[in-house]
Amino acid sequence: MATPAEKLAEALKVLQTIQDKGIVAIKSDDLSRTNKDRLITNGFIREVVRGWYIAVNPEEKKGNSTSWFTSYWGFCSRFLEDRYGDEYCISAEQSLLLHSGNEVVPNQMIIRSVKGTNNLTQLLFNTSLFSMKSPLSELESVEIKNGLRILNLPSSIIYSSPSIFVSNPIDVRTALSMINDASEILSLLLDKGHSLKAGRIVGAFRNIGNSKIADEILKTMKSAGYDVREIDPFEQKTPISLSLRERSPYCNRIRLMWFEMRDAIIKVFPKPINPQFSDKTSFLKNIDDIYVTDAYHSLSIEKYKVTPELIERVMSGKWNLEDNEEDKKHRDAMAARGYWLAFNSVKKSIEKIIDGGDLGKILSEDHSDWFRELFSPSVTSGILKPSDLAGYRRHQVYIGQSQHVPVNVDAVRDVMPILFELIAEEPEASVRAVLGHFIFVYIHPYMDGNGRMGRFLMNAILASGGYKWMVIPVQKRDEYMSALELASVQQNIEPFAKFIGDLVKSTMDGNPIAEL
Repeated sequence: MATPAEKLAEALKVLQTIQDKGIVAIKSDDLSRTNKDRLITNGFIREVVRGWYIAVNPEEKKGNSTSWFTSYWGFCSRFLEDRYGDEYCISAEQSLLLHSGNEVVPNQMIIRSVKGTNNLTQLLFNTSLFSMKSPLSELESVEIKNGLRILNLPSSIIYSSPSIFVSNPIDVRTALSMINDASEILSLLLDKGHSLKAGRIVGAFRNIGNSKIADEILKTMKSAGYDVREIDPFEQKTPISLSLRERSPYCNRIRLMWFEMRDAIIKVFPKPINPQFSDKTSFLKNIDDIYVTDAYHSLSIEKYKVTPELIERVMSGKWNLEDNEEDKKHRDAMAARGYWLAFNSVKKSIEKIIDGGDLGKILSEDHSDWFRELFSPSVTSGILKPSDLAGYRRHQVYIGQSQHVPVNVDAVRDVMPILFELIAEEPEASVRAVLGHFIFVYIHPYMDGNGRMGRFLMNAILASGGYKWMVIPVQKRDEYMSALELASVQQNIEPFAKFIGDLVKSTMDGNPIAEL
């Protein structure tokens, strides 16, 4: 007779077969009653709505939303296809967000379908689907993205409500910048006689600096006999000149985020005491002195179980990869050793910056060195594969318990140079530091180490403005992560800027970090 462990193993094999097919939303019919019960009991699957499940990590604590947020788009794709077939599409507003590169998990997604019931389907962690009974126009073109049926880009712009221009200006401007020719918009406006919508869209294109498309829409609509009155639906003018040749949404999105957020940072961030590096030796000595404290807190934020003693051992050279089997196998020791190597690499970059080097060029060229140093001990010891040092990620990644979905893997190599360009062009050190860190982790360019790399980047940039090295205490981890989440999901940078600014001020005032 099979043991309970053997029975569970058989159920897990069935689950693995389902996942190997790329299935995220698991339907009751996919599993036998016995296997389903075993997987539920042992915490390997979780019910989302009646008869529908997702796979979860059995070690995931109650209240941890990671499995759900990483499964959300895949779950909705199969669930909606099963319920509505090809007779649905998501709302124009949500379609526009997806076109603009905003894949934040929404609190509520609206579905339009002739099979809609005007009812709410409650999902996990305060998310839901609302099915609206609504036929699709024969002129509304539908395409597939993230496995979902969404309105195409022109339709999503035309049929989104006016309020989205105020609530989501970055998303709308990004979407508008992807339109290359007025004809993409005009056919829908003309055939439906959308004179009011045309006036709003003309004003929107003019706001982002694309007067060519604005004028062509206006003239063509008037030639067809429509009375079009131009109105700017945005609250403010577009703060920068957008690239109007980008079909990928992420490049303009990053630029817009930077310029939309910078003023809020300047308002709350303290000015540096000594921006001229009058004493370079003391400045660099402060970096050496803070190492143990910084390593302990930065590694602890990432949930590595490190101690000051381990860090001291690594720093003193007593850590021994060749002869000490425990050091060779210990994941946390590898992280500590890598942090030590990367920290010193960052310090070398800061020396170049202090000596007047080109900030953008130094950071662009040196950050890959920091990454290699950070993970080389783990590769040498066999914990990671050599290919893990190759550089920017080659797969999609997700952030634990976050509604934010990092930049699409295909766009990472497009947007990283833009980040360093923005850093180099920014006159305010506070903006460079806060947005350098935030946008780095927003992009999440590596498979691992993004938090540590983001904090290294921030401190190198702080040094460019004469600020001392700043440590984020592990005791403030929740506040730190919450502030990053607000910036990523709601585009509200002020809490994160104030959080970093308060810690910088504390460092300037000479207040020590919490005792280890």
